[in-house]
Amino acid sequence: MHTLTAEAQSKITPETAVQLLKKGNLRFLEGIRQKREFATQIAETASGQYPFACILGCIDSRVPIRLIFDQGIGDVFGATVAGNIVNEDILGSLEFGCKIAGAKLVVVLGHTSCGAVKGACDKAELGNLTSLLAKINPAIQNVKEPTDPTQRTSQNSSFVDAVALENIKLTVQNIKTYSNVLRDMEERGAIKIIGAIYNVKNGEVSFLD
Repeated sequence: MHTLTAEAQSKITPETAVQLLKKGNLRFLEGIRQKREFATQIAETASGQYPFACILGCIDSRVPIRLIFDQGIGDVFGATVAGNIVNEDILGSLEFGCKIAGAKLVVVLGHTSCGAVKGACDKAELGNLTSLLAKINPAIQNVKEPTDPTQRTSQNSSFVDAVALENIKLTVQNIKTYSNVLRDMEERGAIKIIGAIYNVKNGEVSFLD
């Protein structure tokens, strides 16, 4: 597997970038990994990097971004934070990845059985985590069913996953709302901003767009 160069990156379209990740996840599921010489990739990326995608994922240890998409050194930018939410620092990182470094795709990657979502559903409070989980509240409010408060907790896996899915969609929208840079790039067709969800039970990534 060749390390990405500036020329190779320039030929990748947003649509191609999506397909590269889909094919990578399929290889991951089938257990057929691309053969890579990491020592060579380290040497080849020492003077520069040309990733094709930025992936905003959750900090969850069960969702190793590069592994589940079968990507090597220099292929993708990875940003992780509990609940795959955005703030100014993450938005700035994504802007760097796309506008400065040339990535063609932003993926907000949530997952099933998300601990951050569970904490938000249960109104957990703990130091700085409290304000982070508050960012997931809009997703909880958008999920209307079930209406019974006793069923709107971390004990209801279907509700948790519904909130996780809604949270992905809201994060995608927040990126477009709060980053003029990325919104303009998408409107010009230079990048795509999409959501995806990872199933912790089987390793499959489902794209929302």
